[in-house]
Order: sequence, then C-alpha cells, then structure tokens
Amino acid sequence: MDKFIASARKYRPSTFNAVIGQKHITDTLINSIKSERFSQSYLFTGPRGIGKTTCARILAKALNCLNRTAEGEPCNNCDSCNSFNQSASFNIYEIDAASNSHVEDIRALIDQVRFPPQSGKFKTYIIDEVHMLSQSAFNAFLKTLEEPPPYAIFILATTEKHKIIPTILSRCQIFDFYRISVEDITSHLEKISKEEKVKAERDALHIIAQKSDGSLRDALSIFDKLVSFSNENITYQTVIDQLNILDYEYFFDTTEAFVSEDTARILNLFNDITSKGFEGDDFLLGLTEHIRNLMIAKDPQTIGLLDVTEGLKEQYENQAQTLSNSFLVTILNLANECDVNYKLSKNKRLHVEIALIKMCYINAKLSASSTVKTSVQPKQEPIEAKKKPEELSIDPLGQTIPNKSEEAKEDTAKGLETNEPLPDFKFTSKSEAIVDDSSQAEEAASSEEATVVAIPNEKPLEEKALAEAWKAYALTLKEDGQDYLYSLMNTIHPQVISEDRFQITIENQVLQTKLTEQKTYLLEFFKKKLDLNTIQMDILVNKELQQVKNLLYTDRDKFNRMAEKNPKLLELKKRFGLEIDF
Repeated sequence: MDKFIASARKYRPSTFNAVIGQKHITDTLINSIKSERFSQSYLFTGPRGIGKTTCARILAKALNCLNRTAEGEPCNNCDSCNSFNQSASFNIYEIDAASNSHVEDIRALIDQVRFPPQSGKFKTYIIDEVHMLSQSAFNAFLKTLEEPPPYAIFILATTEKHKIIPTILSRCQIFDFYRISVEDITSHLEKISKEEKVKAERDALHIIAQKSDGSLRDALSIFDKLVSFSNENITYQTVIDQLNILDYEYFFDTTEAFVSEDTARILNLFNDITSKGFEGDDFLLGLTEHIRNLMIAKDPQTIGLLDVTEGLKEQYENQAQTLSNSFLVTILNLANECDVNYKLSKNKRLHVEIALIKMCYINAKLSASSTVKTSVQPKQEPIEAKKKPEELSIDPLGQTIPNKSEEAKEDTAKGLETNEPLPDFKFTSKSEAIVDDSSQAEEAASSEEATVVAIPNEKPLEEKALAEAWKAYALTLKEDGQDYLYSLMNTIHPQVISEDRFQITIENQVLQTKLTEQKTYLLEFFKKKLDLNTIQMDILVNKELQQVKNLLYTDRDKFNRMAEKNPKLLELKKRFGLEIDF
C-alpha cells in the first residue's frame, strides 16, 4: 500500500509556470533569471498558503541550476536540482524564524554566510515567517543583509509585513503576493480530482474554494478531508454538511417569502436554520451577501462581479429581475441595522425575527407610499383660480364635503408649493388604502376640482399626552438595545404647535438624520398610543446653539466662564496668590 502524501505536498509546484494565481510575481522572477540580474535580498509577503515559500524554493533552485531552460525555469534533471528535490542540497538553507527567533540563531546564520559554496554559484538562505525575529535578532541581521558576500542571497517570507522594521524593508526587493481567485482554485481542484480519480461536482469544489479564503493550501487540506469522508465522491450536499455552510437555497426561499409577505414561512425557515446550529448573525451575514448578489445580478455591467458558478449565476439573474432596487436596498438597511444591534440584544432570536417580519411588509409599505404620493399630486393650474365659495372637496371615502375657509385653502396650497409633508392616511390592511371603491377613486382622480383632505382628529393633540407617548417610545428603543437613541430622545422635549402637529428642536444635522430615520415608526406609534387619525412632526435644527457649541475657547475664556458661574474661584486665586498660566 502506497504511503499517503497530502495534496498540498504532492502537488507543490516545482517550476514557476506551475504556480497558481501569482503570474505578476513569477514573470518578474523569470525575467530576472534570464537577464542574470539578481537582488541579494528578497521579501515575499502576503496571506498564508498562496505560494510564497514555494516561489522562494523554485528561485533558489533556479539560481544554481546547471541547465536552465530558455524560459528561465530550473531543469529538474541536473545534479543541483536533484539534490534540492531530495532535500540534500548544501547551497540552500531554509530556516523557520518562528522557532529560531533569538539573536544567537541569527549570529550562527551569519557565521555560515562567511563560507563560499563548495559547488554552484550561490548560497541561498530562505527565512520563513521572518516577522517572528526578535528586535535584537533584526539588528544583528542588518549589516549582513546590507552588505552580504556576492554569493549569498537572502529570501525572506512573511504574512505580516507591518511587523518588520523599516531598516530591513529598505534593504529588500518586496514582492506582494495576492490571494488566489476562487475560479483559479476551483480549476486547480478539478485537475487534481481527475489525477486522483475522485468524482467531484464543480459546485462542491467551488464551495471549497470559497471556504479557503484565497489560500490554495487550505483548499487542498479541505479537499483531502472531504475525499476521505465521502469515499472519493464529493457532492455539493456533502460539502455544505461537512463545512457547516448555509445552503444558497435558504436565501432564495427567504427572498421569495419576503415578496409573498409570508411571515409563517420566513419564521419556519429561520427556525430550520437555527436548529442546525447556526447563529442569527450567521444568517444575517448570508442574507446580506445574497441581497448584494441580487443587486449585482440586476445590471449586466456588474454581473461579472458575481463569484458563483454559472448555474447559480443564472438563478440569481432570474430572481433579481422580479425585484425592485428599492425593495433590495430596504432589506439591506433592515438587515444591517439588525446586525449592528444583534450583540446588544438580550433576546437575540426575537430580535432577528422582528427584523424578518418587517422585511415581509416592505412591498406593502412601498406600494402604499406610491399610492399616497400619486393621489396627492397637485394640479398644474394655479391654486388661486379655484377659490370659489360654492366649491366642494372629495374626502378619501369618495364623499363630498364643504371646503374649508379661504385661509385654510391658502395654507394647503402653500404646503404643496413648498413640498411640506402631507397628512398621513389610515389604512384598513397592508398595501390597501381606505379608498376601497375603485370607481369612486377614479372619479375623484379625474375630477378637476378634487382636493385630498385628511380625516380630522376627534380630539386635539395635548402636550402632556404627547410627552408621555414620547417617553414610552424611548423605552421601546432601550428594550431593543438602541441605547444611543434612547438617551437622545430623553434630552428632547416635543412641543405642540397645532391640533395635529408638534415640533422638536435639536442641536445639529447629525441628530436630525438619526431622528428622521425613526420618524415613520414614531408617528405610527403615536397614532396608536394617542388614538389619532393624523399627526405630523417637524424637526428643527437650532443653529445658534450649534454655533455656540462649535466655538473654540481659549484657556482664559474657560477660566472667566467658570468664574462667572462660581465667583469663589477668584477669591481662591487671590487668597493663595495663584498665578494662572494661560
């Protein structure tokens, strides 16, 4: 029985052309070999498992190869190449800095550098994980690295370039290695599968490539594990079960549930996901990635950014065509807000479920918003031309009622001209306005003298009731883990300015944006809490207060200001003869 060799070792490249995904590096090294222009110190940097040490070994082998090819590759047949391949070369030294990090280890290396090679042109020193060297070891290495013997070449490799001192970096040619693309890893795994006579679905290999995070070594390790588990038959289902990955189909089904407003289905899907051991934030991460892919799939110019198989790409395209951009963006906003507050929530499952239920009613909200916007479009004719005492208006129920006073009509016209928010309308069910008779709605829309009128409140808005409702809404924010908004609302005191309108005054536009995001939910809460048909809120920015807070005070100004509030400071200064350094 043949001894098993890990794929990462068995299929390690022995020439530059066999290196995957680093053509910008290998081309440069090949050209330097062809032209015999070698640097005496190289630094290979980049993530793990992408070919840094492999390229260092190939370069070291090529430097002493006796019969290099015309392409600058080592021949792998001469005595020098054979001795290297058998780990018996006396001209190539490989050192692990993680286990040889002390200054004594570097001094021993420097002592070896003094002796020229017994055969061949160069002695090559490969120092892996060089960032693990101690500060004193780096300092001891500096002089040798700056002025090495002509036959000595140093190749340093690291995953953390920022930990290497600048004096070392300035003495090296630096090569930045990239993460290997998912497509390149998938293609390489397919070749190895054929070589090893392993049955493997391309979708399964694609998942392995994604899970490896750009590291070919990690991908080959996962591949070996799955070959053993699946008895040399790697399927998509085997991969997602073994690697504990959420299936794409969950997110396609979730999106369909959002569209159909099926809250029962979405809650059952989420329960199925959590029962398999996934946390809520794992699901949110996958959902946002799915929605991002749908947005990319909507535009032919960006669909190339989808890092998925062709079959899955077609599935994304088909679903994306049925969804609007506003629908997708709203889901992203809700998912992001849920993810930000997830760790602060005490009941994490309920926190995610509430967000999912909100997402189920996005289309209803968008449809209702569109309906109201269309129904309140101002006519193009001058408002003044319609000021007739006998004129009648049509309310949302399709019934005619007497017009308000001329002054009230002028206020309405002014509101339309300045794009001020119009009164809210009651809804009897999701996405269904209170106007339920289509013939009446069409008649109202076509009438030249129709004017939309909000249903008045049965009782006026009261200051005390408003303040209590304001505090109640703030408490709901605290229970939801939004402590910042809770604290913000406790510093604000709403003021009633009419029977159905109130205003708040804040310090800056940043706070204005925060409260504007809450405006829709806040007003709906007030309608239910205060039993009102309509209520409006104005958010004002106190520019004078903002300017005062933005002033830059000198130390003298600060002291004088404190002395105004507490005159005893001046008495204290005088009694002890204090001199203040302004």
